[in-house]
Amino acid sequence: QVQLVESGGGSVQAGGSLRLSCAASGFAYCTHDMSWYRQAPGKEREFVSVIHTDSSSSYADSVKGRFTISRDNAKRTIYLQMDSLKPEDTAMYYCKADRIRCGAEVLYAVYWGQGTQVSVSA
Repeated sequence: QVQLVESGGGSVQAGGSLRLSCAASGFAYCTHDMSWYRQAPGKEREFVSVIHTDSSSSYADSVKGRFTISRDNAKRTIYLQMDSLKPEDTAMYYCKADRIRCGAEVLYAVYWGQGTQVSVSA
């Protein structure tokens, strides 16, 4: 059963740091891209960062230089280290898995976690 569980959110003051985690289950022996998205109330969900199967990564312009994505394949977990947080970073942060390949089998579904709340006060 596929499951993505985010954790690590919280409330911090501007300039502070948080590290988000997303633990994946149900993808044993599979490769997959993992991404972070965020959504503030009344706004569309937006891309934050992605780490690919080849470990390459990319970031939204709004978080470049402040956020770092990483993955621990053994733990099937990705992380988002968020530094120099700003009030505009306040959002629910979601983990996404896609481009899933389990041996020769390709899964075209996209999986989302339930989200973890990040609140940054000025």
